[in-house]
Amino acid sequence: RFLKMEDFFPESFRLDLREERNAFFALCREGDIWICKPTSSNQGRGIFLLKNRAAVATYQAKLHSTEEEQLSKRGSCKVPQARIVQRYIQQPLLLEGKKFDVRSYLLIACTAPYVVFFAQGYVRLTCTCYDAASNDLTAHLTNQYMQKKNPLYNQLKEETVWRMEHFNSYVNEKFRKSNGLPKDWVFTVFTKRMQQIMVQCFLAAKLRLERKLGYFDLIGCDFLIDENFKIWLLEMNANPALHTHCKVLRDIIPTIVHESL
Repeated sequence: RFLKMEDFFPESFRLDLREERNAFFALCREGDIWICKPTSSNQGRGIFLLKNRAAVATYQAKLHSTEEEQLSKRGSCKVPQARIVQRYIQQPLLLEGKKFDVRSYLLIACTAPYVVFFAQGYVRLTCTCYDAASNDLTAHLTNQYMQKKNPLYNQLKEETVWRMEHFNSYVNEKFRKSNGLPKDWVFTVFTKRMQQIMVQCFLAAKLRLERKLGYFDLIGCDFLIDENFKIWLLEMNANPALHTHCKVLRDIIPTIVHESL
């Protein structure tokens, strides 16, 4: 059963396509927050927020200037990095007041025939409490590379990653009754939804994969839950980080690698 894209993926536009770029600039309204990120990078590099109409107008002018420069130089100018702009979810669910997302894994084990597996990952939290108006990217981006830039990281790093079991217990205790959730929502409803979304994304991309015996890939999939417990796919990452900066990651990452192989 196919899901509607708008039911699990925040509204997004490719800025390297003129039609989508123009649609974004026409749509953008005051009060909206958008996150702009390169399509082939990692560790939060090159990401910034567009937090008001003035910032969007400034960025639009910059893109127009770059495009004009490219046209005038006829290919001698370096092609800018492709980017997408994605509607920022301003009301995320919070854990102890902090923003978080969930890194899970999709293993494409074989493409001849197609064989895919799902693996639970871990929860990534920010060091500081969430504030949508903050200009500090470490309040918005949860990955460890960004959190290491926060001066509190060395003190709090063991608290920035939770096991899924800890997350499940927290949801049972703090949200189950007040939000009418089934017991173990994390390992039932949430997990099933992640799997549905991963399968749909795989089916959308599978014909672009090289079908050779021995080819495989481990994909890191990042999910965000909003305050209404709606589940959003933020992005899917080739070459996901396998660093072990804290105890939870030292337990989880080697297992993920071993089981993948």
